[in-house]
Amino acid sequence: MKIKAVLHRFKHLLSRRFFIVLLILLQVAFFIFMIFQYAHLHWISSLLRLISLATAFHLLMRDDQKPFKLSLIFLLLLFPLFGGIFYWILHFQTSEVGYRKRLDKIERNLRNEYGKSTKSTEEICAQMPEHQRLIRYLQDARGFPVYGSTETTYFPTGSKMLESLLRDLRSAKSYIFLEYFIIEEGIMWGSILEILEQKVAEGVDVRVIYDDFGCFLTLPPKYDRRLRAAGIQCRIFNKVLPFISGSHNNRDHRKIAVIDGRVAYTGGINLADEYINEKIRYGHWKDNAIRLCGLGAWNFTVMFLQMWQLLSRTDEQIDKFLPPETKAPAGEDGWVQPYTDSPVDKESVGEQVYAQIIESAQRYLYITTPYLMVDEAMLSLLKHAAKCGVDVRIITPSTPDKKVVHFTTRSYYRELIRAGVQIYEYTDGFIHAKSFIADDTVATVGTTNLDFRSLYFHFECGVCLYQASSILPLKEDFLNVLERCRPVTEADCQANLLVRLLRSICRLFAPLM
Repeated sequence: MKIKAVLHRFKHLLSRRFFIVLLILLQVAFFIFMIFQYAHLHWISSLLRLISLATAFHLLMRDDQKPFKLSLIFLLLLFPLFGGIFYWILHFQTSEVGYRKRLDKIERNLRNEYGKSTKSTEEICAQMPEHQRLIRYLQDARGFPVYGSTETTYFPTGSKMLESLLRDLRSAKSYIFLEYFIIEEGIMWGSILEILEQKVAEGVDVRVIYDDFGCFLTLPPKYDRRLRAAGIQCRIFNKVLPFISGSHNNRDHRKIAVIDGRVAYTGGINLADEYINEKIRYGHWKDNAIRLCGLGAWNFTVMFLQMWQLLSRTDEQIDKFLPPETKAPAGEDGWVQPYTDSPVDKESVGEQVYAQIIESAQRYLYITTPYLMVDEAMLSLLKHAAKCGVDVRIITPSTPDKKVVHFTTRSYYRELIRAGVQIYEYTDGFIHAKSFIADDTVATVGTTNLDFRSLYFHFECGVCLYQASSILPLKEDFLNVLERCRPVTEADCQANLLVRLLRSICRLFAPLM
């Protein structure tokens, strides 16, 4: 009976996905058919080509699509009959424009709710002058304060994080907020859901946000109704609909758990069994997460409520979620600066955080990322750091979860290695952690991959750590993982003409992957 139930559920999920994808493909096919149906008319053909050419010049002159310009312009010139008109159909969709305006308004209204630093910016920067550019950028330009009085705990695996998260969920008194790209029915989510249902019965405000694309094959249709029936408030981010839409590119890739505004989690770990290695897909799944306990957790509360207001179309008084004044964690634990990144504000916060850490590194820079597809500016920063004597090491997976993306990732190896960057591939399975560490004094753990989609299209989040106690465990974990990696040499990057050509083509379209 269990096997039949599993097969039935899989068939149901597959049919939903097939139905949506089929309808989108039919729309694209119909659009192209109609273009070619009338393209034999000289004036229509000339008009379409003129639109594509004008669109190419428009993209060339814009400042906010730099990483994508070459790829988009190439496609426009390659398909001049329908490329330009297709671009503008996606660009001027009423639903997408409305959604962007609504989010922009919410972010502006709630920006002041992040609070203030526990010390003045001048005092903090005086203690850490090497990181004042990053601190000032996040606080002054983006509104994310830097906090003391926050205890940080690093988790090198999903199972370790789950143990801690379950304890914190059981202790919740006022509210629990969960926002995840992927939730999947299984051991991990089941153990969490059981506690959530208990807490609802105790009168705790429990809310869940999940991304529809991320959960496309991991949750049954209308799963939000099941959660609401259990008393859990639920919202789905950007539902995947069977219509062509540019908004499908924008996904909620954040991983946030907040308990009573005093404890928060983020990192690469989703709520699915492969993240705790209860389900094996690509070998051992290596990931990480960070826990904040204290004042710094408040930022993640505001991040969640911003998204909740966007999806629920409601306004709430943020003040009512402020935790009561409690004793700060004993001892100093450095400083934390949580941040979020939105594709709507045309400001790539995650990219700026990574760039500032690279530029500040003097002795070493250690990076873990599942994907390595970056623009020329980021590539130049990494190469320049290595050429200046910084020990730059990057760990990527040996076993890919996306073969084309992994193939493209390897196209960057040779250039980096020649500049002195050391590349390692994790041989035990798939590494999904996204972290930067430099000089034992600064690090970031979060959700942002080193690829164009994550840097420019997705909603992401993370936390910068300055002189925090969790930086050394993060470094130790990196060095331990190195022992289960193979170093990539320049000789490994040798390839025949066909492979080099394919890699060049993949790099051309990397911004669109």
